[in-house]
Amino acid sequence: MNRLALSLLIGTIILLAACGATEAPSPAPLKPNILLIVADDLGYGDLGSYGQKRIQTPVLDKLAAGGMRFTSHYAGSTVCAPSRCALMTGLHTGHTIVRGNREVKPMGQHPLGDEVVTLAEVLQPAGYRTGLIGKWGLGGPGSSGEPNRQGFDYFFGYLCQRHAHNYYPEYLFRNTERVPLANVVREPKREDGAGVAVKRGDYSHDLIAAEALAFLERNRNQTFFLALTVTIPHANNEAGDEGMEVPDLGQYADTDWPEPQKGHAAMISRLDSDIGRILGRLEEYGIAENTLVMFTSDNGPHREGGNDPDFNDSNGPLRGIKRDLYEGGIRVPLIARWPGKIPAGSVSDHVSAFWDYLPTFAELAGVEPPAGLDGISMVPALMGETAEQEQHDFLYWEFHEGKGSKQAVRTGNWKGVRLSPTGPIELYDLAQDIAEEHDVAAEHPEVAGRVRQYLETARTESEFWPLAGAE
Repeated sequence: MNRLALSLLIGTIILLAACGATEAPSPAPLKPNILLIVADDLGYGDLGSYGQKRIQTPVLDKLAAGGMRFTSHYAGSTVCAPSRCALMTGLHTGHTIVRGNREVKPMGQHPLGDEVVTLAEVLQPAGYRTGLIGKWGLGGPGSSGEPNRQGFDYFFGYLCQRHAHNYYPEYLFRNTERVPLANVVREPKREDGAGVAVKRGDYSHDLIAAEALAFLERNRNQTFFLALTVTIPHANNEAGDEGMEVPDLGQYADTDWPEPQKGHAAMISRLDSDIGRILGRLEEYGIAENTLVMFTSDNGPHREGGNDPDFNDSNGPLRGIKRDLYEGGIRVPLIARWPGKIPAGSVSDHVSAFWDYLPTFAELAGVEPPAGLDGISMVPALMGETAEQEQHDFLYWEFHEGKGSKQAVRTGNWKGVRLSPTGPIELYDLAQDIAEEHDVAAEHPEVAGRVRQYLETARTESEFWPLAGAE
């Protein structure tokens, strides 16, 4: 080949390569199956991988060893309904339609409206089969908030949170229909005929676990999103000191612990075992490699049903529990596993929250999320690409129970808490004081001023949840 021909050949190759580079199609979305497991009132310190010493959680500890454990992840709120609303909508509680546990008669809580776009509605157009199994709490029977009207192809469980306080209910819901259960909830046991609480029959958590396995069986050959929102270890709030309802105490039966603490631990270990069955099913079906599994909790640990969160250090090093806006009420475990994609055995201190799930899952599915979200996609953090991860300027919460409204902000390593709209701002440096023991607002007035600005501008007004009240 002469020199001219060779030059022409090289030029042609370079030109074709350049054209190919400019016209190459965008990479296809990763589009995994998504299994999101949300525990109910599980504390930051209730898992072995987060420092728990006595409650046994071998499956979840192994999940953490095979994936990523987040240490600065936050629930949407410090109680159930607003936390779940933040998860479903990608909005924090200064913008969500549901900002508290407001009940609606005859059954249910304040519903999501038809205009709300949920995580499930974002994933459906991407070809996901969507399911929610467990507890809902965002709209009762016949309301606009029913799961089947909010993007879920299949629902099984409790529509109403108060109904979910009972682990041996008369019925559960499958889609919009009631499924009757054969449960005995009270029997006379003493000679005087007085009743004592006896539970037997269909333990609702076991039915929820079985439904999750059945959902995986039905959808093993198509892309799916399953939100498994279990009720464990929430208490039966109407059962007093017998509120930690579980069929058996398992490995804790012979401990010298108080009965409610045995029940609390047994519930967590029962959940751990059921997650093991679910993960095993993913392996059996050959879909574990293309399934993103995420496990978290909807808020911090509770002091209900006789449970003492201090007994087994359920909030770990954190201050506060459920219904507090201190770290123990809102900082929760998050474990994520996706074999071959998420670095095994990794730990992330990325500051994230429930409102990040919607944009994260949308990116993985290759679809655009709605505009105006408070959430930021966590995909880079999940993949271990920390330098590429966008950061929040701040996270915001508000809470409307008790004497009045409370607010909190995290910005960088600073945490601000205000216990009433007219009260002083407490300021904590979480890098030095994760337990929030030392209020340093007086030493850092400029930071306290920035927090105050966030508290006053991060929210929109709500007729149902105005900022009101005093300490």
